Amino acid sequence: MIEIFLKTLPFFALIGLGYGAGRTRFFTPEATAYLTKFVFYFALSAMLFRFSANLSLAEIMNWPLVVAYLWGSFVVYLLATLVALLRKRGIEEAAVEAQCAVVGNVGFLGIPMLVLLLGEAAIGPVMLVLAVDLMVFGSLIVILITGSRDGRMSLGMLRTVGLGLVSNPMIVSITLGLIWSTLRIPIPAPMNEFLALLGAAATPGALFAIGASLASKSAERVSVAGWLSLCKLVLHPAAVAVAGLLVFSVDPYAAGVMIAAAALPVAGNVYILAQHYGVAPQRVSASILISTAISVLTVSFVIAWVTI
Repeated sequence: MIEIFLKTLPFFALIGLGYGAGRTRFFTPEATAYLTKFVFYFALSAMLFRFSANLSLAEIMNWPLVVAYLWGSFVVYLLATLVALLRKRGIEEAAVEAQCAVVGNVGFLGIPMLVLLLGEAAIGPVMLVLAVDLMVFGSLIVILITGSRDGRMSLGMLRTVGLGLVSNPMIVSITLGLIWSTLRIPIPAPMNEFLALLGAAATPGALFAIGASLASKSAERVSVAGWLSLCKLVLHPAAVAVAGLLVFSVDPYAAGVMIAAAALPVAGNVYILAQHYGVAPQRVSASILISTAISVLTVSFVIAWVTI
């Protein structure tokens, strides 16, 4: 446990460095927004393209893992939704809280950290988890909020979901990389060096950006944020572990990567969606802040457990 904690510590130290830069205003919110944009559209996209272009679809695709991750995630998703509805919250707020309970920071934190700590074989399972989060849960929150407001499904809603998917650089870069791999086109040496150099900026840039963005978050509604953090850091990986190891018999290594990915703190893009739709942004903000702070210990524990 101590050894894993010391290995994860540099990642969280980078988040802390970004947080300090944001709190002291050395890094302004505008600077943080531009750094996030650079990582999201350039560095992380280069990393994901390079990873997927060097893997075949057969190497990445693991249907038992996908089913197990969805099964475990939906158990926690429904639980968080039920608790929100019992507190007399509407469908919109319940959808946002459920999103906090199951969507982790896989893109900015999970990919760089888990690939380094668990080995390059973790690339496939982590990318599958990321794809499920973006395509299934990223679409579900839009459908629930928009459907609740309109009172029905509409072509406009489906168009919004579709445009959101095809314009997401993480989905685009993974898809293009897999197409490149399927066509068996060798990556020219200069292109590979360029992608490696640009992709190398993803890890420090993403972690620093996470910390700097947390500096503007507040810890209001701590009780609800604490509950959602418990869902994300404890119940989600536990449910995914039961699904992967006991119900669907996922390969132990892939299951370990999936469980570690499920243990990651609440993703920043949940706040972006909450703010965009005007649904409980402060609650999401607090959940991101609290879950990220606590995950310094919980993520280390989960990674230590799956690597025993």
